[in-house]
Amino acid sequence: MSHHTDGDRPLVLVPEDLPLVEAVPLTERKLPASTYHLLARTAAANPDAPALHLLGEGAEMTWNYGELLRRVHQAANLYASLGLTPGGTVGLLLPNSGHTYAALLGAQAIGVANPVNPMLADHRIIDIFTLTRAEILVVAGSAMLPGLWEKTLRVAEGLPGLRALLIVGGNASIDAAHAPAKVRGGDFERLAADQPGDRLITSHRPQPQDLAAYFHTGGTTGTPKVAPHTHAMEVYMAWALGCSGAYAGGDGVALAGLPLFHVNAVHVTGLAPFMHGAAVVSLGPLGYRDKQLMADFWRIIERYRVTAFSAVPTVYATLPPLPDGVDISSLRAGAVGAAPLPARVRAGFEQEVKVPMLEGYGLTEATCASAATPAFAPRAGSVGLRLPYQRIKAVTVDAADHPTGDCPPGQGGVLAISGPAVFPGYLGPGGPDPTDKIFDGWLLTGDLGHVDEEGYVYLTGRAKDLIIRGGHNLDPRPIEESLLAHPHVSGAAVVGRPDAHSGEVPVAYVTVTGVVTEADLLTWAREHASEPAAAPKAVHVVESLPTTSVGKLFKPELVADSIRRLLAGIAPGAQAEVVLEDGRPTVLIGADPELAATLDRHNIAHRMVSS
Repeated sequence: MSHHTDGDRPLVLVPEDLPLVEAVPLTERKLPASTYHLLARTAAANPDAPALHLLGEGAEMTWNYGELLRRVHQAANLYASLGLTPGGTVGLLLPNSGHTYAALLGAQAIGVANPVNPMLADHRIIDIFTLTRAEILVVAGSAMLPGLWEKTLRVAEGLPGLRALLIVGGNASIDAAHAPAKVRGGDFERLAADQPGDRLITSHRPQPQDLAAYFHTGGTTGTPKVAPHTHAMEVYMAWALGCSGAYAGGDGVALAGLPLFHVNAVHVTGLAPFMHGAAVVSLGPLGYRDKQLMADFWRIIERYRVTAFSAVPTVYATLPPLPDGVDISSLRAGAVGAAPLPARVRAGFEQEVKVPMLEGYGLTEATCASAATPAFAPRAGSVGLRLPYQRIKAVTVDAADHPTGDCPPGQGGVLAISGPAVFPGYLGPGGPDPTDKIFDGWLLTGDLGHVDEEGYVYLTGRAKDLIIRGGHNLDPRPIEESLLAHPHVSGAAVVGRPDAHSGEVPVAYVTVTGVVTEADLLTWAREHASEPAAAPKAVHVVESLPTTSVGKLFKPELVADSIRRLLAGIAPGAQAEVVLEDGRPTVLIGADPELAATLDRHNIAHRMVSS
């Protein structure tokens, strides 16, 4: 057993714990067969323990584990009564709420849950639900999120295989009357309440290799890819996240503010605490964007004795000051990931709150997390130690992005992951397809970095983010870090702008907190560049950096902006539009051979369109 344990559960608090945990084969850990069995086991052991504290949904309420399981039973039984067969897909277009947890876990008890970002364009949502063959949709009604109900109706009309539209919110019964004629519309809460809550009415019980969920990746243009998760993947992840010590002692409380269409929210503030009997404090439909709740953030930590929360760097940068007299002694750590973290933000948080900010690393394609910083052994510059039973290495790749060899510890390459968290491949028409993503059981992540001898992971950037200046590969991350070291820079992103001479040149976009000019920042960047080629050609101060729906930096929009700025100089007044096509900036022009030649000279992708 590990040096560090919480009862029968091993903890990885220092790297020496890792081999001791792995001395026991994962197959001997007696993990639940599915996420349903996971919840049922906890509810049987602690039915009266709090599972969900629900904020931001009107009057605050708490569901204990017995209540949560009852509602999951009712949701699953409702789907079965509507004709969903085992393995069928339930789509969810919902902001966070207690009903969202019940609807999602209920879907996994009988079939596959497919939560989707409601903010995606209509046709993208239709594409996802068509690919996953969603038969039932659980959606936000007109009283829950303004504008979403109208979008939902358009989506439902575009799904020929849809059999039912279940609506959440105060106007659900009224909304149901406007459901498309071809589908059954109904009030999710009322219909579920009519179902048995003490058991599942079907004989089917999900097994480890059955699919549990479909999660789309975080893209904002082009149809997001869909990553299938099995029950074995999700149960393993819930167990492994518990090894962090966030729920140690049985009194863990996780604060949930990220959307439940994202794997971080489902696992870090859902399945992991549920597996280990911890409570979750949900910030409701708006999550970290709820201004009223966020103004009261530290008092929520105090009231519910929160032990940990997970957020993206932008959330940490905007947390309110810690008020005098507020007791946050329960807090053990703040978890962070998804984007570069300004050292100033980390230092400010750790100095004021007196708890560590622990970075982690993960992908939707590997369930959620592959590395997490051990509480007692952080490493400067690292995003964490690999989780138990997972393997991470750096590899070299060829021109087709296929692995060609392993890198020794400490040598940089493209990170690859294997183990119980790796998905079976993106969903295709015929099912999961591992082609061009998984090689001999290893998931090629596309992230650049290295791994040391103890298993600590260090990120240096995305392979696709590399800027190739005159054949010279430039990693944007060191340039961004040099800018983030400036006392007035709160955020930074560096992208490659097309260039007539070099193919690409680096340009920087920054957000600032004080009075500083672009010229000053350009001078700073040049003085702090690791080499002359890494010095940005320009620094642009912007109000905010574009992000995906889950807070990840979205660089294609910045490349598009850099092209627009370049066009204003090389082709002023040109009739041209810069758009993103499948995530790639392209200039749309009319029949203008001279403009086309100018764009070619400057290495700018373009396409002629009829007027």
